[in-house]
Amino acid sequence: MSSNEENQSQLNIELAEDTAEGIYSNLVMIAHSPEEFILDFIRVMPGVPKARVKSRIIVTPQHAKRLLRALSDNIDRYERNHGHIEERTPPGQPIQFGGPSGEA
Repeated sequence: MSSNEENQSQLNIELAEDTAEGIYSNLVMIAHSPEEFILDFIRVMPGVPKARVKSRIIVTPQHAKRLLRALSDNIDRYERNHGHIEERTPPGQPIQFGGPSGEA
């Protein structure tokens, strides 16, 4: 491939300042239909009985599979560099926070 062809196939990605800050999530709920996967990123707070969806991402099944592969590859690299990631809460179990309960 010539450098001209490479330049034409490159995708320039812009990252807005507010998006670059990110959104913290400690729970993800996933649903799907034949046409799409829906990922709801949620933040659960200690002592608060309600949790709000902070971001919803909708992707095609093909993109969901690519995301799974990319995430798996990145976790493998992370564990090679930093050690095994231990799951403290079994899947499906509520998140447990230490310390006193918060008040709203």
